[in-house]
Amino acid sequence: MILIHGVLTPWQIWKPQIDYFKDNYHVVVPALDAHIENEKSEFVSIEKEAEMIEEYVNNNFGGRVYALCGLSMGGKIANRIFERGNIKIDNLVLDGAPLVKGFAIAKVLMTMSYKSIVHKSKQRDKKTLENFKRDFLPEKYLDSYLKFADTMSDTSIENMLISVCDITISPCSNDNGTKILFMNGTKGNEVYSVKSAKKMREIYGDSVTTKQFDGCKHCEIAIYSPNVWCDTVEKFLGGKNVR
Repeated sequence: MILIHGVLTPWQIWKPQIDYFKDNYHVVVPALDAHIENEKSEFVSIEKEAEMIEEYVNNNFGGRVYALCGLSMGGKIANRIFERGNIKIDNLVLDGAPLVKGFAIAKVLMTMSYKSIVHKSKQRDKKTLENFKRDFLPEKYLDSYLKFADTMSDTSIENMLISVCDITISPCSNDNGTKILFMNGTKGNEVYSVKSAKKMREIYGDSVTTKQFDGCKHCEIAIYSPNVWCDTVEKFLGGKNVR
């Protein structure tokens, strides 16, 4: 099982999921470029991240993964790995993955917002960090976030938002019969996730199961209610109804 985090979230957000699944799965959690603690790295593209994860799977697990899971941009990376078809994926779990092209103005505003958050985080701006803890990341993960935020460049942020807003679904044949679970909330910018879930159903039909968490924000369940997320994924992997 591979768990891929999203923009400005440390790999540690997956700790509850690791604890939940570790007895039955070999759980692998990569730290994406620009999100490595105390080490400067540049995020170039989702294509590069997909290539590195594929290489790891091919070198260590014979080119096969039972469950490939991703949050937000991590979901976009997971879906790109699926589309490339270089490894066999039994189950693909996408949470809030923005797989349709966003509006140009949204990309500009999001880029400005993320740059501001990172810049002010480097300055340890109290208001910014309080808002960040309330709306984006539980306090227990804040130190992990700050360790990579301190080295994150504007170029990495720009490249991440290009990946999120400009790159769309590239349909594949799904010859391997990958089963897909797409989860999303309904509040805020989840409009892109809702459209993405619909598009995936149109392309892959009955291979796709969708689960909508009404009244929840982007990736809220995975980060703030991981037990619910784990239960939903476990039912899906076990072939049970998660609707």
